[in-house]
Amino acid sequence: MRIIPAIDIIDGQCVRLSKGDYNTKKVYNENPLEIAKQFEAHGIEHLHLVDLDGAKASHIVNHKVLEQIATKTTLKIDFGGGLKTDEDLKIAFESGANQITGGSIAVKNAAVFKSWIAKFGADKIILGADANNEKIAVSGWLEESDEDLIPFIQGYQKEGIQYVICTDIAKDGMLQGPSFDLYEKILKECPKVKLIASGGISTFDELPRLKELGCEGTIVGKAIYENRISLKQLEDFIIGK
Repeated sequence: MRIIPAIDIIDGQCVRLSKGDYNTKKVYNENPLEIAKQFEAHGIEHLHLVDLDGAKASHIVNHKVLEQIATKTTLKIDFGGGLKTDEDLKIAFESGANQITGGSIAVKNAAVFKSWIAKFGADKIILGADANNEKIAVSGWLEESDEDLIPFIQGYQKEGIQYVICTDIAKDGMLQGPSFDLYEKILKECPKVKLIASGGISTFDELPRLKELGCEGTIVGKAIYENRISLKQLEDFIIGK
């Protein structure tokens, strides 16, 4: 299972929110590159970079941060937040993203999202399936849609999607543990999905459980920044200690 630390960006700074609420913003570091280099130094190979300004603005904003991390580390970056047009994707990939995540766009403009899968390849496009009570949430989680989570994922699997990041919004940033039952249900009902668990990770012991369930990756955010999980623990997990 891949360990994928998260860096969320507002005004070029590394921040975390609780349940996606911008009013709960807490700045952890003014220099995201510093954090990325710390991850790299501990054997981490992947990074989940979220442009929260972009999510609000509905277009890419913090591509310079992406470019800086991509050129100054060897991390493989998946980038998301407000990507709405082919031009946004072009900027993201040219700035060094290995993959991009589309969430709201996959709900609100399925034709565009499907065209991205066809144009860039399913290995480059991650479906962001963020949910509250198993209903898909959009627009930086400011709105709930009528889409049910499992059929939503299944529909995009038919379009070729392989990678899915699922965040249970009720858990995100709350350090109360991830939605094991929800992930188990997704893996059962959406066979072959490469599921990346996100939201709620609070202790190291949760990681082996997610691996056992069959998650392909897990995103760890606040637990790192609040020193609940050390980078040394993640390093040992990656090398199989």
